[in-house]
Amino acid sequence: MSKIKPSQGAPYARIMGVGGYRPTRVVPNEVILETIDSSDEWIRSRSGIATRHWASPEETVCAMSVEASGKAIADAGITPQQIGAVIVSTVSHFKQTPAVATEIADKIGAIKPAAFDISAGCAGFGYGLTLAKGMVVEGSAEYVLVIGVERLSDLTDLEDRATAFLFGDGAGAVVVGPAKEPKIGPTVWGSEGDKSDTIKQTVPWDEYRNGTVEKFPAITQEGQAVFRWAVFEMAKVAQQALDAAGITADDLDVFIPHQANMRIIDSMVKTLKLPEHVTVARDVETTGNTSAASIPLAMERLLATGQAKSGDTALVIGFGAGLVYAATVVTLP
Repeated sequence: MSKIKPSQGAPYARIMGVGGYRPTRVVPNEVILETIDSSDEWIRSRSGIATRHWASPEETVCAMSVEASGKAIADAGITPQQIGAVIVSTVSHFKQTPAVATEIADKIGAIKPAAFDISAGCAGFGYGLTLAKGMVVEGSAEYVLVIGVERLSDLTDLEDRATAFLFGDGAGAVVVGPAKEPKIGPTVWGSEGDKSDTIKQTVPWDEYRNGTVEKFPAITQEGQAVFRWAVFEMAKVAQQALDAAGITADDLDVFIPHQANMRIIDSMVKTLKLPEHVTVARDVETTGNTSAASIPLAMERLLATGQAKSGDTALVIGFGAGLVYAATVVTLP
């Protein structure tokens, strides 16, 4: 019997660089109030969101990803030609095929990398990071570009009082590469498909195409159910990620949860009993909920503003439509 040659990858993987792109247009709550009966005070109290970014026609999923990727690659200190794989997590790229990852790979100057899209909602960055880590350690790619990108303004019902204020647009990217010691911990991930209706697209594309419904599909959610699940169940997942990495909350420097809304973030901090020294990402206030892009965007901003520094130990957790989730501990680039 022939023996298959074992792969030869790196002993471990790490995040080497991060980059972000936020659209030029900043949309305050006052604009949202033009189409819903609410108030700036109510929106802030319910979500903590004051502004969000909405993309122009030119700021496509691809264009935003290219901008974020260029920054991440430069931050990692490598060239685009060294990228061996491109993973894009998004739910708002309207072309079913081909994968936008292939177009992004071409535009950044990568040379025939593996390239594919994944759909894991607000947990998408964590899923992509886990796949990238596996590629580097397995040896199928030395450097992997992981992108979370959304144009959720395209899927927002501006007349829905429960969601009109939530969503924003943007792209975040990281480069994952080889490491001599563990810099990305074990991933705790999973799904709860019995709750798939909790966050969803209002109607399938074929119903809209066939004229069954006239209103363009949008993202909707059961707010209270999402809140309870995120605060209580996802706090357990976050703790499991700490345990899997062999550290405690006292060992953490930074906490970067999915930027769903401020109430969820603050409640998770309380449930996890994080020490006061832990820096908590609260990018949602000025960026809104950008789904798969939220964690890398928040990471990039913390590092750029000096609230976090290279070498810090960070707990990251994403959770959303599916319902799906992914949490891990990383060393910041």
